[in-house]
Amino acid sequence: MRIAMIGTGYVGLVSGACLADFGHHVTCVDNDAAKIEALRGGAIPIFEPGLDVLVASNAKAGRLSFTTDLPAAVGEADAVFIAVGTPSRRGDGHADLSYVYAAAREIAGALRGFTVVITKSTVPVGTGDEVERLIREANPAADIVVASNPEFLREGAAIRDFKFPDRIVVGTDDERARKLIGEIYRPLSLNQGPLMFTGRRTAELIKYAANAFLATKITFINEIADLAEKVGADVQEVARGIGMDNRIGSKFLHAGPGFGGSCFPKDTRAILKIAQDHDVPLRIIEAVLAVNDTRKRAMARKVSNALGGSLRGKTVALLGLTFKPDTDDMREAPSIPLVTGLKDMGAHVRAYDPAGMEQARQELPDIDYCDDPYSCAQDADALVIVTEWVQFRALDLAKLKDVLRQPVVVDLRNIYRPEQMAAHGFIYESIGRGTVND
Repeated sequence: MRIAMIGTGYVGLVSGACLADFGHHVTCVDNDAAKIEALRGGAIPIFEPGLDVLVASNAKAGRLSFTTDLPAAVGEADAVFIAVGTPSRRGDGHADLSYVYAAAREIAGALRGFTVVITKSTVPVGTGDEVERLIREANPAADIVVASNPEFLREGAAIRDFKFPDRIVVGTDDERARKLIGEIYRPLSLNQGPLMFTGRRTAELIKYAANAFLATKITFINEIADLAEKVGADVQEVARGIGMDNRIGSKFLHAGPGFGGSCFPKDTRAILKIAQDHDVPLRIIEAVLAVNDTRKRAMARKVSNALGGSLRGKTVALLGLTFKPDTDDMREAPSIPLVTGLKDMGAHVRAYDPAGMEQARQELPDIDYCDDPYSCAQDADALVIVTEWVQFRALDLAKLKDVLRQPVVVDLRNIYRPEQMAAHGFIYESIGRGTVND
C-alpha cells in the first residue's frame, strides 16, 4: 500500500519508518527542505533508540522516501496521514491547529481517486469534522474519508510501542476506510494487535483522556510522596503496595519532580480548554496541572534545604536534563524550572546529559555543560539526579564522593537505596523517603 505521511516530526518519522518496515511504501513529506535533505542523507533530527537503523534499512530497501513535494506524494497515496505538530496556542492553552488545517488544504488539491485521510496528530474533539469540511470545500469532487488514528507512543520506546501496541484506535464509521486501515495494520495481526473501531469524535477524545489519566496517576503519587516524607513512610513501597492491585496497576506510579515532555502538559491543558468550551468542569485535571507546575519549582527548595537552606554562592551539579531518559526532548522538562529556581537562589549550576545537551543549550544557555558525571560533580556542593538515565544507575559512588565538595546527593528519581548511600557517607535526599545522613 502507498502511504503519504505529512510531517517528519517525532510521530510522523517513527510512524512512517514503522509502516515502511511492515512492507508499505511510505513517503514522508515536510516543507523544511533542509530537514528532508538531512533525512535523505541518513541524519535523524530526533534521538530515539533504534530509529536511525530502521530509517536507513527501509530507505535502502526503497520502501521509505522523503520529499518536500506534497502533491506528488498525496496523488499516489491510498492513505494520507496528517502527523504535524499541535502545540499549545500562545495565550489560551488551546491546541494550535494551524498546521493541521494548512495540511488539509494542501492535501485537498492533490487528491486523485479514493483516499483515506487519517489524522494522527493529537487534536481536539471535532477537528476531523473541520478537516473534512476544509477538504470538501477546496475540492468538492474529492472521494475521501477522514478518519482519526491517534498515536500512543512513548518517547524512548516508540518503535516497540508502534509494533506491539496495547490498542490501535481508529475513528471512522465508513466501511471502506475501516477495510483500508485494517489492511495498513494487518501485519500486526501476528502480534494480535487490538484494532478498535469507534466514532471519529470518540477516537479524538480517547487520546486526550488517556494522557490526562496518566498525568493524574503521576501527580497522585507525587502528592502521596510528600505525605510519606512527613509521616515517615516509603513512597516506593506504597506505590508497589497499591500497584499490585490490578485495578490500579504499577505503571506511572513513580514519584519524581513532576511530568513534562511534549504530550502530558500540552494535552492536559487542551482537554481543559475543550471542557471549558462545552461548559464542563474537569476539576481533577485542573488540580493535576496546578500541582505539577508548583512541584517543578519546589524541587529547587528541596535542593536548598539539603544544603542548609541557602544556595548563595554554592555550586549545584545536575545529572540529566531531558524530561525522561532515552530522548533528547527538553519540552517542559522539570530541569528548566529547577535550574531557574536554583539560579534565583544564587546557585551556580552545571549539568550533564547523555543526549540532551544540544537541545538544553537553547532552553538553558546560562549554565555550564560538562562531559561526564564526574567532571560535572567536581567540587560541587550538591549533586542532583534529575533524569533517570541508565548511565546514572551505577555511578562509582566512592569516586563521586571524592570529587564532590560536600557529600550531598538529591535524588529526584529514587534510583539509589538510602542505606547504600548512607554506607558510602552521603547526605542523601530523595522523593518520599526522607533524608539519610551518613
